Parts: sequence; structure tokens; C-alpha cells
Amino acid sequence: MKKRINPWIIVTGVLVGAAAVALTAMGNPKNMGFCIACFLRDIAGATKLHSAAVVQYVRPEIIGLILGAFLTAVATKEFRSKAGSSPATRFLLGAIVMIGALAFLGCPLRMVIRMGGGDLNAFVGFAGFVLGIVIGIVFLKNGFTLKRNYDSSVGEGFVMPGLALLLLVLLLAVPTIFAFSEKGPGSMHAPLIASLLISLVVGALAQRSRICMVGGMRDGIMFKDFNLLLGFAAIFVTVLIGNLILGSFKLSFAGQPIAHSDHLFNLLGMVLVGWGSVLLGGCPLRQLILAGEGNGDSAVTVLGMVVGAAISHNFGLAGAASSVAEDGTVNPGGVSPAGRIAICIGLVILLCISLVNTFVKKKEAK
Repeated sequence: MKKRINPWIIVTGVLVGAAAVALTAMGNPKNMGFCIACFLRDIAGATKLHSAAVVQYVRPEIIGLILGAFLTAVATKEFRSKAGSSPATRFLLGAIVMIGALAFLGCPLRMVIRMGGGDLNAFVGFAGFVLGIVIGIVFLKNGFTLKRNYDSSVGEGFVMPGLALLLLVLLLAVPTIFAFSEKGPGSMHAPLIASLLISLVVGALAQRSRICMVGGMRDGIMFKDFNLLLGFAAIFVTVLIGNLILGSFKLSFAGQPIAHSDHLFNLLGMVLVGWGSVLLGGCPLRQLILAGEGNGDSAVTVLGMVVGAAISHNFGLAGAASSVAEDGTVNPGGVSPAGRIAICIGLVILLCISLVNTFVKKKEAK
């Protein structure tokens, strides 16, 4: 039976892509209108969980995405407090996904945005992302599960929206308690109100459409249902058109903003992201939206991502963007030896989690 195309997914993708282009034009780093990994990293820096001075800023986009999803879920009576599906494992998976994303320098959403800007390094990351998803699907087909979650107290579901609201209040009332970058990506941002309003709309759209790149690829491979993927195709096309109109499209490996050409670890970093996200049941964007809907397991995952961001920068695991010094010397950037070791360890941990929650649990069930 032929799957019907959901036009709402495409509309959401177009509007998300347009929002990414608009935020970049208003001041966000190039090819980074939205990046869940980068923005959570910046918040971790602003709250002094790490001390990397160039990536510290309370990103209103994260606050808006969570609150937009929360308000929409409440309005449509879809808000529901749920939790209890292997929270410790999800926390660890969230940290691992973040380490992989920051080695690559972007989450799946930024990967698509970078592709729309002509960054060929992002296409290498995309190949790794798909490979990671395929590996995860192999385990799904063999029975991988983190077990189901259960209805929980109402307060559980309000934790992540409450934290987002608290962060917003503190940002507006006492901004001096946070650290803010004076240079680098953390110093580049669109106006606060514009960022907040745009991300509130994107959060609402993402909640209604269930847009998720990992879910789209998983459904496409397993069930031949490509509806969710159409949303990300629409993001790519919209960002591409926007960059062509603004004259900011550049097809190359070198000279891309906040990127590097360490191809092997670009690929392996995104293997971590794809594989880990399949095990979690959704990409970083989807985890934020689910947390806004009251899903405590996704809230734990997001907190794991924040800790993963702190670990990445405190221990020098994150990728370094290529750059050009004032004397013209080119620094190619890339992933440090410590970051490469961390990625390899992450792959081993994912394999262990996959095996234990597939074959060991299947044996226990018998």
C-alpha cells in the first residue's frame, strides 16, 4: 500500500529552513541558524559547566524550542508526563551523541543546514550518520529495547519546561550570573527576542509534525515510509535557495564556517550520532521537543547531552574548526587525539549497550 504524503511535514521543513536562514542573517554563526548540539554546548558554557571562552551564550533558541513544544502540547491536550525507560542508559547515550556531534561540529539539523550552504564536509558527516542509523536498525530488527515508559506524576513532565522558563527569567533579570563569549561562535547571535519568537514557532511546528531526521531514515529503511524525511529535504532545499539568494553558498571542503576536514572522524563522529539517536528513538531536536511534551526520559537525555558538551570541552574532545591566522597561516582544525580516542570508546559503549539490550534481554525473556 502506497504511503500518503503528509504536506504538513513539508510545510514545517520549509518554515524551519527559512527560520535557520533568517537567524543566520540576523547574527547567528554562518551555517548555524539552528544547531541543537552547538546551542546546548553554548548554554553549558554560559552556566560555567565548561570554560571554553569562545562558546558561552544562553541560546534563546533552545528555550523557545522547549517552550513552543510545551505550549502546543498543552493546547492540543498532548502533554503527558511519562518516564521510566532506562533513564541511566539514556543519560549516557545523550552524552555520547553529544560527543560525536561536537567532534563533527554539529547535530543532524546543522548537518543539513551546512549541506545547504555547500559544505562538503557535511556530506561526509551525512554518510557516517546514515551508517550509524543502519547499524542501529540492525539491532532494532533483532529486538533492541530500552523498555517502555510509564505515566508519572505531573511534576515530572514539567521539569524541562520549568528549567527552560527559569533559564529565560534569569537571562532577562540577572544576565550577569552567566558567562558570555566576547569572541568566537558564542559571541555571534541574533537578537534575543527574535531568536526566542522564531524558536517558539519552530518548537510548535516540530511538536505538531513530529519531524525527526533519525526517525525519518529509520521509517524509510524499515517501513518504506519517507514522510518524516521529506521535512529535512524541505529544510535542505529552503536553506540552499536562501544561501543562493544571499550569495553565501560556497561548494567546497575548505574555508567553511565552523567546520573542519578531518574526514574520518567527521564520519565516525556522526556514526555515533546516528547510532545513538536510533537507540534513543529520536535525534537531538526530537529529544528537546519530547522533553517539552512532558517526556521525562527525553529530559534525562537532554541533560546527558549538556553534560556531554561539558565533558567535550573540559577534556578537549570537541572538534576544532579550521581557521586562517592574520599572517595567512592555515590551521586545518580537526579532532584531537583525545577526541579520537573518545569517539572510539563511544563506539565500543554503543556496541555494548546495543548487545546487552538486544540479545541479553531477549535471552532473559525466554
